[in-house]
Amino acid sequence: MRKIRLVEVRSELAAGTRGASMGIDALKVASIKRQSNFFMRFEPVSVQDENQLLFGHPQFKHAKYAEGVATMLDRVCDTIYSLRKDGLFPIVLAGDHSTAAGTICGIKKADPDKRLGVIWIDAHGDLHSPYTTPSGNMHGMPLAMVTATDNEDCEVNDVEEETEAIWERIKQIGGRGPKINLKDIVYIAVRDTEGPEDYLIEKHGIRNFKTQEVNEKGVTQVAKEALEILKDCDQIYISFDVDSLDSSISMGTGTPVPDGLNKDQAFDLNKELIKDKRVCCWEIVEVNPTLDTENKMAENAFEILEAATDSLIENF
Repeated sequence: MRKIRLVEVRSELAAGTRGASMGIDALKVASIKRQSNFFMRFEPVSVQDENQLLFGHPQFKHAKYAEGVATMLDRVCDTIYSLRKDGLFPIVLAGDHSTAAGTICGIKKADPDKRLGVIWIDAHGDLHSPYTTPSGNMHGMPLAMVTATDNEDCEVNDVEEETEAIWERIKQIGGRGPKINLKDIVYIAVRDTEGPEDYLIEKHGIRNFKTQEVNEKGVTQVAKEALEILKDCDQIYISFDVDSLDSSISMGTGTPVPDGLNKDQAFDLNKELIKDKRVCCWEIVEVNPTLDTENKMAENAFEILEAATDSLIENF
């Protein structure tokens, strides 16, 4: 059996709404309700956050709290790097999705010569940069960070020099240059994108299995096709944002979107994908109990977390 480490990242600096830092504890409450011993089974590693910065105003318009975000990416990168070098399988429980860039950087730093593919299960493309962002919220930027993508072809923002300097620093975390190729990203359930992201998706041929395709083909076939697209990758990282779920069941997240996956689809999809022996890390993000009633989002998310972990164990 692979040795698993839970990694707890309570950062919410890059989100547009407050409360995602409480998602991990909401998952723990959900586990107690289910009388599950999940959080007793695995040794946790906690990454120090910088959420105190939220008591002040963001310094940069097009990359809010960028200094703190960069600090978090460094810390997450170092944590994941250390675990991967020790041969451990990180299961990351995180607040906002920006820190997924730190996870990817850590995986790549541990195995710089291995080609890394990413399966991004999310309502959003997360391919913005400070040059294209409509909001300045950096949880919409992690895939641009790790692919070193500015997307200046679609530039709409006049970015300050200080922001540019931090953005350049972020792109170099975990090693110089891109950590993954844009063509080695597979989207599942992405359905809320802006023009600059659509431009990159089309230009680089990023495959997106939309919800209708999941409905038509079934989870098993979609998982098979997604993994086949990444056949030339040596390692695979799976990032599961709970807003990939339909907004009817994902109220407890910052940016819910209609026409998403149902719970059973997300449950079975993550169970199926994690069976691939190239998968080296799995992450769940953006549970926000302050936007929920009766902790429903966390309860659904915990079922998926537990099922994915059990599937990982059963297949090794």
